[in-house]
Amino acid sequence: MSSVLFDVPGPKAIARNRIIGVLTVLVVLAVLAWVVWRLYATGQFTAAKWNIFSFSAVWVRFGQGLLSTLGAFAAAGVGSLVLGFLLGIGRLSDHAWVREPVRWIIEVLRAVPVLVLMMLLYYGLPVIGVKMPPYFAVVIALIVYNGSVLAEVLRAGVESLPRGQKEAGYAIGLRKSGVMSLILLPQAVRAMMPVIIAQLVVALKDTALGFIITYQELLYVINQIGNQAPYGSPLIQSAMIGGTMYVAVCLVLSYIAYRMQRRVKRSPKTQAPVANVAADDEATLTEAIALQSRAGKYDSSGTGI
Repeated sequence: MSSVLFDVPGPKAIARNRIIGVLTVLVVLAVLAWVVWRLYATGQFTAAKWNIFSFSAVWVRFGQGLLSTLGAFAAAGVGSLVLGFLLGIGRLSDHAWVREPVRWIIEVLRAVPVLVLMMLLYYGLPVIGVKMPPYFAVVIALIVYNGSVLAEVLRAGVESLPRGQKEAGYAIGLRKSGVMSLILLPQAVRAMMPVIIAQLVVALKDTALGFIITYQELLYVINQIGNQAPYGSPLIQSAMIGGTMYVAVCLVLSYIAYRMQRRVKRSPKTQAPVANVAADDEATLTEAIALQSRAGKYDSSGTGI
């Protein structure tokens, strides 16, 4: 047996795949067991290493770091969406003098690493007499990079739509702006929503790079608490707690992306319409003509009314 994409495995292949799966699970469990054993052997589970987390001030500091991370992410997320829409619309322009410069801007912004942008804004601008706070350096760098990526996502979503969508808009008298805002953009955003949210998850994780330029977000707090020598330098313990916070926030955003994708799949607008003869004038007319034709044949046979 075979399918469109691959050959269906036979009994030997199924047995081999099961063996490989079991071995993979055993290897992963062995690695996890070794990590736990090393943590235990080096005293990472002792009370002295976790004593610092019994103080409420430490948890307040974690909360402040998390709020700083979410604050930078919120501003960067909104700014990235705005910049992405502006660059995406410019990238789709029919005018070459608009389209080509925007294309080069997108390519350059996507090519520069986020950390390099942050360092240029925070350490480079003071050279020319402009001092920027760490918060704005982090937010602007995230907006510039993620906005350029979202612009390409939006362009891909619009260009993936059937050409008839655009032609139908022009046929009813809409201008280019009306076709873009009323027909193409809503469908493109709807189709690319999971990808957009996934890129926002990347923006959330990239806020941790602000640690390099002394922005006091969650990673900065993890390092600050983990280097408290009087309490045994609990860096691993601090990383466990802070990492759990990162994972929880990213899981929330990933769940939103999952729900968006499920909602798009279940939406009646994405399903093929079911033909309704009673509501279709053309189909009703065709059916009426067919009935009259059969009635005429019935009468000419001498058995009709």
